Amino acid sequence: MKAISVLLLLLASAHVLAANFSVVNATKSNISFVSKQMGVAVTGNFAQFDSLINLDPAHPEAGKAQITVKLNSIDAGSDEANDEVKSKSWFNVKEYPAATFVSSAVKALGGNRYQAVGKLTIKGKVRDVVVPFTGVLAGANLLLDGSIPISRAAFGIGEGAWADPSVVADDVQVKFHFVLSSVK
Repeated sequence: MKAISVLLLLLASAHVLAANFSVVNATKSNISFVSKQMGVAVTGNFAQFDSLINLDPAHPEAGKAQITVKLNSIDAGSDEANDEVKSKSWFNVKEYPAATFVSSAVKALGGNRYQAVGKLTIKGKVRDVVVPFTGVLAGANLLLDGSIPISRAAFGIGEGAWADPSVVADDVQVKFHFVLSSVK
């Protein structure tokens, strides 16, 4: 009986490893950022984003991701900061309401580490990016966690007086946590 239980557990584990994770739990997922203003860390997040992610850890090369961040949903810590970063000098949300990432390839790096290669579009500027992330099984879910440095200057974020990197650092770390399941 014990041998049968172990066999069933192994079969169940193999099924989870071979699962295609494509259902994003939006309430448990998040996208945040860390930047520095005059050397002091400033954190924030984006409350609204749409994500289409498809990853089978057994066949990561078939993985795909398309993430659209609604820039108007930014929380930079205060109403004044939120209004400023939505302005024309920063994200210009009236003309460019969303930032998008679309993958063109996913590659396994070993040890639950992966990278997605694709195009990041912010303020109409498109840049090639490589996004490292981990994929860890947690029960019936796959947890994807990673971060990517974004150059403000490369996308024209923080123009005019805000372009000076001694005031607001050019490098912004965008972090993400996605919780995926294989069934709805």
